[in-house]
Amino acid sequence: MFGLVDCNNFYASCERVFNPNLCSKPLVILFNNDGCAIARSNEAKALDIPMGAPTHKFENIFKQHNMQVFSSNYALHGDMSSRVINILSNFTPDVEIYSIDESFSEFSSFENYDMQAYCEKIKYVV
Repeated sequence: MFGLVDCNNFYASCERVFNPNLCSKPLVILFNNDGCAIARSNEAKALDIPMGAPTHKFENIFKQHNMQVFSSNYALHGDMSSRVINILSNFTPDVEIYSIDESFSEFSSFENYDMQAYCEKIKYVV
């Protein structure tokens, strides 16, 4: 059995870990040169900010909704990704990284486990 771990709104969540005041506020993370949105919080998605939104076309909406806008912080995102993988490795020795916020976990030797309860525990810890 395999599990897919996909961290929800990963870049926005990373920003919120170190700045809890950002919780429940619309967040947009921009690409390296700040030209377009590469990540959005649920609150920003609810305001119809599309993936890849060009910054210059959405500046007024950002201001109107007091949108919190950040440049990509790959050092932070990479560090947080490593932390997630380390936690997952405590639950199964076979974790394959797919992307910065996704991985696959193999549970082939877990026949005697209640997998739903075990995976819910993983979700709670991560």
